[in-house]
Amino acid sequence: MVAQDEQLVEYGTRRWLIVLGVMSATLLQVLDVTIVNVALPTIQGNMGANFDEGAWIVTGYIIAAVIVIPLTPWLQQVMGRRQYYVAAIAGFTITSALCGLSTSLDELVFFRVLQGLCGGGLIATGQAIMRDTFPARQLGLSQALTSIGAVIGPSIGPTLGGVLTDQLSWNWIFYINILPGIASLVLCAMLLRNPPRGARPSVDGIGLGLMAIGLGCLQYVLDQGEQYDWFNDQNILITTVISIFSLAAWIFWSLGVARNPIVDLRILLRNRTIAAGCLLQMTLAFGLFGGVILAPQFQQNLLGFTATLSGESILTRALAIMVMTPVTLILLNRFHLKPPLLLAIGFVIVGVANFNNGQVLTTDSDFGTFIFPLALGGIGFGMLFVPLSVAVLSSVRGLETQKATSLLSLCQQLGGSISTAVLVTLLDRRGALHLDNLAGRINLTSPAVQSALQHHASAPQLANIVNQQAVTLAFADAFYVLGAVTLLLTPLVLLLRSPRAPVPALATAAE
Repeated sequence: MVAQDEQLVEYGTRRWLIVLGVMSATLLQVLDVTIVNVALPTIQGNMGANFDEGAWIVTGYIIAAVIVIPLTPWLQQVMGRRQYYVAAIAGFTITSALCGLSTSLDELVFFRVLQGLCGGGLIATGQAIMRDTFPARQLGLSQALTSIGAVIGPSIGPTLGGVLTDQLSWNWIFYINILPGIASLVLCAMLLRNPPRGARPSVDGIGLGLMAIGLGCLQYVLDQGEQYDWFNDQNILITTVISIFSLAAWIFWSLGVARNPIVDLRILLRNRTIAAGCLLQMTLAFGLFGGVILAPQFQQNLLGFTATLSGESILTRALAIMVMTPVTLILLNRFHLKPPLLLAIGFVIVGVANFNNGQVLTTDSDFGTFIFPLALGGIGFGMLFVPLSVAVLSSVRGLETQKATSLLSLCQQLGGSISTAVLVTLLDRRGALHLDNLAGRINLTSPAVQSALQHHASAPQLANIVNQQAVTLAFADAFYVLGAVTLLLTPLVLLLRSPRAPVPALATAAE
């Protein structure tokens, strides 16, 4: 009897065509999370929407995706993995076209929600497909290829979004998904095979309802909290309470009551590596998406970078990730370094890079200022995704593979959302604090003020200079927080179990 994990292994040209199809779908989904942010001000202006209304273009997509991600193992059991994945790619491609064709904000938000429902499960399903398409000894290679889309996507999203918005129109951030989506759809429909499905799962309606309410409300609070001053706003407070009670009830129901819960949280209790891996995935996403938020915002708002130039700066990190990922694969396989060791080194490098980012920020920074810290951070991130995936996926078999990848994908999404909420709030609060401190030191006896007055600076100009310095200090604080969180959570790697055997990949990649 062939082991279940070996039944789906492919070789030769068929394998690499599947890889191309899965990588295309993964990259499209990850890109869509960050590419829209760059074009959001343009979309709001073209459609006559204010900030609150325009924010739903992003919020609606993310809420829909967060709800679908943990449901993917159940959906695949009901539909079959190939059928679900092909349908999700088709839906994502069609809704991308509809988003680009939208003529009103209501239309765009509606199609973005549908796009999130279709695209939410693409990363987790793609990761599971890649794991099954390669032999067990090539687990590292399969996850290195997966990381090209999952980790690099957030870094190149701002670049691509800036170029398309500046050179063409905002509609093209959606139209660009169509041709790759069609190619991915054709390849996956023709070549993918279904794993054994087992018994048809029951519908856990109570669990589904509690999870959807809890995760949806949580995502809304994270996205909108700072805009409405958090718990000083009654709607945010009520939504938070609903989220807490719904998630608590969902966890209790799934762990203690439901015989066949729609999302199997028990896997976190029986597999320590998956539990630790989920926390580390949130840490990875916190730093990855945090850097994508901070650097472009500082460059465009304080330094006057165009969206394109700011995106090119972030591209430095993407290139470093691309270079470091195969190096990490070599360290895993040829030198047999353990995943926890590589993860620890990677997280430390990312932490140091964030501290360095905070140290070099000034109002006189130029393009070259960001090259070293962003490249250093890219090296660190290039050492994280593959070892983490290898450690987690080597601890599961069969149907538990999809459960593990969906939980990792959910944690990546939540980590990015938490990062956004924390950093936006931090920038606002620390900026106000630094402004108060700096303004309190400004008086006519100050040498800096006297020098400015001698150069005929007006009061508004002085106020603008003080405000710029306060915002710069706030951005530096945010980078320091990113670095501190990364370093403080690094010891979680000690909870991971290393795979029992090395995972040679490069030597046999052409099988």
